[in-house]
Amino acid sequence: MNGQGPIQPCSTAGVASAEKGHVVLDGPGGVAITMTAEAAARTAASLIAAAHEAKSFVSGESGEESSP
Repeated sequence: MNGQGPIQPCSTAGVASAEKGHVVLDGPGGVAITMTAEAAARTAASLIAAAHEAKSFVSGESGEESSP
């Protein structure tokens, strides 16, 4: 534990752009990553699936109980 308390999720979205045949994702806090178009497409699909799962968990549709 770092003594700073729990890590809070970021609510700021990253921004993607295409540059010279690659996809650059600029995220919050100075995070940046360059990917091939294929890797970016797979990442996008994975992010969308995870976002839907997270939303359903928060709204209580997952069927799982949340623990404190």
